[in-house]
Amino acid sequence: MTELPASPSAPVLHTTGGVATITLNRPAQRNRLENGDLATLLAHFEAVNQETSVRLLVLTANTAGQPKPVFCAGYDIGGFNEPGHGATAFEKVPDALAVMRPITLCALNGSVYGGATDVVLACDLRVGLQGIEWRMPATALGLHYYPSGLQRYISRFGVSATKRAFLTARPFDWQQLERLGLFEAFVTAQDWQATQQSLVQDILALAPLAAQETKKSLNEIASGAIDWPALREREALTSTSADFAEGRAAFAERRKPVFVGR
Repeated sequence: MTELPASPSAPVLHTTGGVATITLNRPAQRNRLENGDLATLLAHFEAVNQETSVRLLVLTANTAGQPKPVFCAGYDIGGFNEPGHGATAFEKVPDALAVMRPITLCALNGSVYGGATDVVLACDLRVGLQGIEWRMPATALGLHYYPSGLQRYISRFGVSATKRAFLTARPFDWQQLERLGLFEAFVTAQDWQATQQSLVQDILALAPLAAQETKKSLNEIASGAIDWPALREREALTSTSADFAEGRAAFAERRKPVFVGR
């Protein structure tokens, strides 16, 4: 379990066993993101990308002491008044998260609001806590959202649900989110740790090279930037890899494969 500072702090990075965990750590402020937190998140993302032993990044939040758990209340409104910040600066965080090398999992252990919803959407996978809500209040505050965030919303939510999110500013409850098919599961607090750990173990059981290369291809196909030669190169790379040989051998011998990432 990640050890967190006793007092509120910028997001905390902890790495063990091939899993990096970033925890938002301002529970008394509903884990709102200040400008300094954005810089910290980008630095953490870069550190994780450089650490090749990390195969999975989990993004979660400290919700201790909150009356109702809030993963993140979004971007600190006061940050718009600081020179060089605002929506353009915030946009860098989900954009960077969306193209990270390892698989990314948002462990959404509380409600989420504003720009933080795009951070959740930028992850590859999501698991959520029953009882949470999701709200995008941009137009209710007088703001046209930044382009990459709108694009991500449409690609994940679809046009109709995106219009509901932005053109009514009404919250989605967890059952509505579940019906959108964005989450691996919504679970009770009692089952939270076991469900998350089970998903983590399934991801770590994948062949690292195949998972990493497939993620690249899926992201490119989803964005419309399809490079067929690059996809074929990745296919050829994995088909001649030691991991694929090990995977076939393990299947034939009815044992768990031992992958080495090449």
